[in-house]
Amino acid sequence: MHVIGTVGLPGSGKGEAATVAREEGIPVVTMGDVVRQETADRGLDPSKDHGTVAQALREENGPTAIAERSLPMIEDRLENHDAVVVDGIRSDTEVDVFEERFDEAFTLVSIEAPFDLRAERIDARGRDAGENDGGEALADRDERERGFGMDDAMERADVVVENTDTLEAFHDRIRKVIREGPSVASESDQLDDEPTEARQP
Repeated sequence: MHVIGTVGLPGSGKGEAATVAREEGIPVVTMGDVVRQETADRGLDPSKDHGTVAQALREENGPTAIAERSLPMIEDRLENHDAVVVDGIRSDTEVDVFEERFDEAFTLVSIEAPFDLRAERIDARGRDAGENDGGEALADRDERERGFGMDDAMERADVVVENTDTLEAFHDRIRKVIREGPSVASESDQLDDEPTEARQP
């Protein structure tokens, strides 16, 4: 059994890491989907109100509310798979939930990239409403997520993947973590992308 959690600021590459996992036949539990479903259930717009509802869930049910809602989903998938990726951990208290439940079978991966590059990626994917469309500015999103305790979660990562180069290089790094399991953390606590001429768009 292996549970791989990803943590990172918006646009860092968590979604791409999830894509690699699916390509490897590993199911992905996206914590953001828990929030999106709750947003829809409240009759709100997931593209604009996602952050507000995420904060409300934590205020109403405690800081581990979203992590705890994801546990049954993770355990359900582990019945038929050896590994599961948990996409989008936001705080150190959520890390506590997964470490307590899965112990040494849990690996935390911090995916990191600078602000300007993350902003480019978010604009390119066009999934989230920007500040001019009634959504939330990236700087505000960063501040909100750091308020949840994301910096503390990232500091606790077993593996750090710097996502600053090509998409192919990043996929290779994530694939290494997925295939080698917890042992990759003992080899190196940082997996930098190999330098290449073409940077990931």
